[in-house]
Amino acid sequence: MNSDDAKAALHLIGLSETDRLLIVLMFLGDGAHEVRNIREAAITLGVRQAKNWNISQKLARAKNKAINLPRGWELSDEGRQHLGALGISKNSVVTKQAASLRNLLPNIKSEKNRDFVAEAVSCLERGNLRAAVVLSWVGAISVLYDYVIQHKLTSFNTEWVKRLPLKNKPITCVNDLSDIKEDTFLDILHTISLIGKSVKDELKGCLKFRNGCGHPNTLVVGEVRAAAHLETLVNNVYKIYS
Repeated sequence: MNSDDAKAALHLIGLSETDRLLIVLMFLGDGAHEVRNIREAAITLGVRQAKNWNISQKLARAKNKAINLPRGWELSDEGRQHLGALGISKNSVVTKQAASLRNLLPNIKSEKNRDFVAEAVSCLERGNLRAAVVLSWVGAISVLYDYVIQHKLTSFNTEWVKRLPLKNKPITCVNDLSDIKEDTFLDILHTISLIGKSVKDELKGCLKFRNGCGHPNTLVVGEVRAAAHLETLVNNVYKIYS
């Protein structure tokens, strides 16, 4: 775990002080670490309140998650499993994307969309990668729906109706948009210049991956692939259209 990953993990919302100390132990690496080194590392990583913590007492309360050795404190296998259940691992890029999404939550005005993203983050942090992929996509497409309704409805309807004049009726609300195939929806966003071709292609890749994660199959989803999916949605949808 490098310092950037450790900082992202340490500043996730909802972690206890003990969890933060376990993350510091993971950052420091294998072996036992003296209290003064643990405190110094925590402060360096931005946990300034660790200056006043009784670190040995907090780690002792972690029970079997940390081991008190003559040379200092060491993260146990149970401690690693506990952090893994929170979506935090030694080389976790997922941790960083979860933190990015959590930081965006206050900027998402729609409560509905905010709930999608919050649930996706929760799944990501617990290692439920398929669910995180699906929910993060649902949240992203919902953000785009809202943006079209509020800012691009006229141009969207012009292109939508032009495609099949005898069949397609003007869109009036989000529910109407949800009846359009998502692949077609992305094509229209590109045609009306809401997104560029490269972004359209990236989002279509996310859509394909979401479809793979949302249906029973033998697809194996890894942390790096899930994090890349999240990174694409964060940078190209959530940060721009929320």
